[in-house]
Amino acid sequence: MPVSKSTKKFEKNHLKDVIKQRKSVAKIKQKQILKTKLKERKAKDNERAEPLENGDKADSKPPKAASSSFADMSVDQFFQGGFQVPEMPKAKGTKKRKRTQTGEEKTPVADRSESESGSEDEADHKEQLAALASKDPEFYKYLQQNDAELIDFDEDADLAEIDALSESEEDDESPRKKQKADKKAKAAESVHDENEVTKATVDKWRSAMESASSLRAMKEVVLAFRAAAHLNEEDGKTYKYSISDSGVYHELLIIALQNVPKVLQHHLPATEKNGRVRVATDSKKFRTLTPLLKSHTMAMHHLLENLSDAATLRMTLDSLLSLLPYVLSFKKVVREIARTVVSVWSDVSNTEVTRVSAFLVLRRLVVVGDPGIREAVLKQTYQGLVKGSRNTTVHTIQGVNLMKNTAAELWGLDPNVGYTTGFAFIRQLAIHLRNSITHKSKDSYKTVYNWQYIHSLDFWSRVVSAHCESLREAESGKQSPLRPLIYPTVQVTLGALRLIPTSQYFPLRFQLVRSLLRISSATSTYIPLAPALYEVLNSAEMKKPAKPSTLKALDFNTNIRASKAYLRTRVYQDGVAEQVTELLSEFFVLWTKNIAFPELALPVLVMLKRWVKEMSKKNSGNKNGKVNTAIGLLIQKLEANAKWIEEKRAKVEFSPTDRAGVEGFLKDTEWEKSPLGAYITGQRKTREQKAKLEEEARKIEDKNRQKDKKAKTVDAAEEFPESESEEDEEMEVGDMDEDESEDDE
Repeated sequence: MPVSKSTKKFEKNHLKDVIKQRKSVAKIKQKQILKTKLKERKAKDNERAEPLENGDKADSKPPKAASSSFADMSVDQFFQGGFQVPEMPKAKGTKKRKRTQTGEEKTPVADRSESESGSEDEADHKEQLAALASKDPEFYKYLQQNDAELIDFDEDADLAEIDALSESEEDDESPRKKQKADKKAKAAESVHDENEVTKATVDKWRSAMESASSLRAMKEVVLAFRAAAHLNEEDGKTYKYSISDSGVYHELLIIALQNVPKVLQHHLPATEKNGRVRVATDSKKFRTLTPLLKSHTMAMHHLLENLSDAATLRMTLDSLLSLLPYVLSFKKVVREIARTVVSVWSDVSNTEVTRVSAFLVLRRLVVVGDPGIREAVLKQTYQGLVKGSRNTTVHTIQGVNLMKNTAAELWGLDPNVGYTTGFAFIRQLAIHLRNSITHKSKDSYKTVYNWQYIHSLDFWSRVVSAHCESLREAESGKQSPLRPLIYPTVQVTLGALRLIPTSQYFPLRFQLVRSLLRISSATSTYIPLAPALYEVLNSAEMKKPAKPSTLKALDFNTNIRASKAYLRTRVYQDGVAEQVTELLSEFFVLWTKNIAFPELALPVLVMLKRWVKEMSKKNSGNKNGKVNTAIGLLIQKLEANAKWIEEKRAKVEFSPTDRAGVEGFLKDTEWEKSPLGAYITGQRKTREQKAKLEEEARKIEDKNRQKDKKAKTVDAAEEFPESESEEDEEMEVGDMDEDESEDDE
């Protein structure tokens, strides 16, 4: 449920005062309850002491002074009357010093403000409890068992315990005189000098963390890093340290990101066994360091959201990777981290190395996390994939493929969780497709015919292809839990493929056919794709005569829709025929060694021969000899392969009912040695060379475009010299987000 503005305003302005007031009221109530219980206990003791066993009456006169004689009283009367031991007067100046949250020490003074009255009440409260424990241990034990809140009351336990840990581990061997001298030197510094982080301070922290794994130095570095992560932000919060020098800022980031995980590993070693990481979360040291861990992790999370420099971004992600075992118990923090890391991973504008570093963080979370964390990470990853694949161009297609390939790996780390999440997301795709079919509105198809939907279907084809591979399942001896996802993925893809059968969406059809070919090849699943491809050949776009055009050839890898300018043109017709020929040959080569290949290829051969004969007639509308030649060559290769299979199976001695013999047919023969396989191998090499040349041309074009852009920027700077400094400043901020401009100082 979202938090309202009034709630946020109350938290910002009044929450601290309200909490402080409630604590003071709680202390007063505790004191009153304690006094009341003490009075009740005394009254009960007095009632038990009044009646005497021998019938004598107790002396009703007020007791005499301590110096009076007790000769008139018997021993029984003396003990039955009761007495109180007078408390010794406290010596002045013996009150212990109290450490504040910032590490400074306070000495008691005579004049105290109203704000310090709470600490006095707390000290009196503790003194009363100590006196009660020594005077009446039975009643103190009763309070511990029945009303522990009266006894266990510590307001500043977390940071005090951190100081105690650091003092016990660092100062045990040092002389007390040296400690006092250091404290006096710190107290002598001015407030500005104490809060301003300098290079000497950073070097001191680094030395302490590297040489002694100092927890105290780590605490100060975490506080300074938190201030650095929120630098120049008007969020209304106050931080212990301030940073004004860009060099100090950079050094502080390096120390915090590199050394904090090392210090934690030294004091709280994380052990890994069988993919499970164990940290002693039930130890007192971990509970003491919990506030620092949360603070540091959230500061890193905030830094990730605002960084733009690739090197610093990778360093932050690598440091976060080391901290993951320590924050697994903080579920809310882990979800926030996963969301931010996914945004870095899914941003195609980031460098490939940076995105791989972000993926390693996500993978580590899935490996070491519990099923709840794994499910949350997988959901965030899929949402990031859908969001990052919205705009697909020739410049971003490689980044989108990187997302799909890396995300597909996550679903195989825990196949059971992967199946539940995958089934839910595929079901959503099926619902979108059903709504597009049932709702006959003008734009209903747009929820399916877009890049996000197509990339989602292609992603699930990669998931099942990677983890349901036949060879992998044969090695493991069992089927993958993700194999039931094959059927719904194929059905939804076939439905989307035939939703709009117009020639304008032939590129989308080819994209989905490639996804289905991937599934069929990896999982040995037969998917009838030949009819969907023959529909393209039999369409009016391929039968009617084409008009000449000077348009550039359409890139079918980065387009799902052809513009109207391409329709009925020679360049589009040639491209469609090339795609159909390639995909038909890739479909049949999957079954080139299958004993039933002749029967599989026969219907397609009949239809292709009929189509070529019709297009070769004199009165035919299509006179595109290039297309007819490509289809005719494919027919020849299919016939040659069918004849080769018939010759091989004529020599077998097993019947069609012998399943093992059918599956082992031509098992030792390589598919490249078949007539169709040799043809496909040559076609693939030709396409790879063509794609390589196109990629080189695209890179040259990108370089020329960047040069032209820089030249225009220089011309604009020479024409308007005042804007030059502003542009340089923007580029500097974009390249290194953490550096402050020296000119502003």
